[in-house]
Amino acid sequence: MSTPHNAAEKGQIAKTVLMPGDPLRAKFIAETFLENPKQFNSVRNIFGYTGTYKGQEISVMGSGMGMPSIGIYSYELYTQYDVENIIRIGSAGGYTEDLKVFDVVLADSAFSESSYAKVQSGYADDKTYPSKELNSKIRMAAEKVGIPLVESCIHSSDVFYREGNLDYVKDLINVHGCKAVEMESFALFHNANVLGKHAACLVTISDSFVSNEVTTAEERQNSFTNMMKIALEAAIM
Repeated sequence: MSTPHNAAEKGQIAKTVLMPGDPLRAKFIAETFLENPKQFNSVRNIFGYTGTYKGQEISVMGSGMGMPSIGIYSYELYTQYDVENIIRIGSAGGYTEDLKVFDVVLADSAFSESSYAKVQSGYADDKTYPSKELNSKIRMAAEKVGIPLVESCIHSSDVFYREGNLDYVKDLINVHGCKAVEMESFALFHNANVLGKHAACLVTISDSFVSNEVTTAEERQNSFTNMMKIALEAAIM
């Protein structure tokens, strides 16, 4: 049965879903990597597709931007469509000099100032955690395809445009151990943990807080292929 946000029927979505923020990135992945992809959703232009990769069924679906958006889509995938695994594949800003544009980061935790988890279930901690099992598969997949990973806590922020100077970044690095920032993983990990499911997050560094490196919107949509290859290989393990 479809939901207000997803036109798919039961059985049209695979057990494992790759979830980029950008729906056009979902379209790119489906058309580039999946065999016989079939679109199951276009509600609100959040595109979703199911196909096969090396003979195994995989789905890919956009999440939109921010925790409320991925919170809705991931919760419905887990509870209404029997999805077991969601691997977020997104872009992130680098907080430290050692992270360069196009580096791939695997989140070992997500720190946030967000109230999402507290409101959703009363969870009061400021960190949520990915599936150890799924992260292990991602490490093995990265080694298999020969793509290096950086592992770190990631900052999941509710705010993209933040007033004031960058002094707050020092605490995020030194106190909380965050090397990069995005806007979704804290909520995704929380939903998975609450529901007894699996979630992980791979991000590609798209810009830096400490250098002038930056990627274009087109590069973010079409060129983060290393991250995509790792996630696809992990999905079939």
